[in-house]
Amino acid sequence: KGTGGMEVMMGDLVLLQEEVNPVMSALLANGLEVTALHNHFFWDEPRMYYMHVHGHGTAADLTRMVKPALDLIGRASGQRASVAPAPSPAAPAAAPGIDPAAIARIVGTPGEQNGAVYKITIGRADLKLTEMGAPINARMGLNTWAAFVGTNADAAIAGDVAMLASEVTPVLKVLRQNGLSVVAIHHHMTDTQPAVFFLHYWGTGPADKLATGFKAALDQLAKR
Repeated sequence: KGTGGMEVMMGDLVLLQEEVNPVMSALLANGLEVTALHNHFFWDEPRMYYMHVHGHGTAADLTRMVKPALDLIGRASGQRASVAPAPSPAAPAAAPGIDPAAIARIVGTPGEQNGAVYKITIGRADLKLTEMGAPINARMGLNTWAAFVGTNADAAIAGDVAMLASEVTPVLKVLRQNGLSVVAIHHHMTDTQPAVFFLHYWGTGPADKLATGFKAALDQLAKR
């Protein structure tokens, strides 16, 4: 996003652990910045890491700068896929999915259904961030979100909370009080004022309990 031919590019690359350093080298060698490396989950197999990339330039230049790194992604996963997996047992009858309307009522914001996943995304319209003249908004990653999957009785939640420094500790407290695990705290952007911190969380349990925990975190944001 940008004006006058000068664009800001921000993105998130999903990597296997053996891809992290080759991809990072390719990004840095081509003039892009790596602003964060973190996980979203615990106990995942294979281990997945998330690398945030950032750069300035024309759209065409930024595309050329990021392409060598993108070309490295998937090579390791393709090698893994060459080993034929064992046949899986017959799946049991599908259980009823999550009730999205019930989650939306608890959170106070509707979301979007994509296959089995119901996701709610909420921007931080109260924060007026710009970079190179371009507003950094929800579409550029300045948002808080929660993704739900499973059933009403047995669900999982994963998400991201965008916070000011003063909001970090209150959000941490309510997430833990509601039984949600904190898996990462990091930056997506450097040199922005005010500084914004991002927190990834994860939890399992009844869908309404998970939604209540997410709402408790939302209630700590934008109090001023």
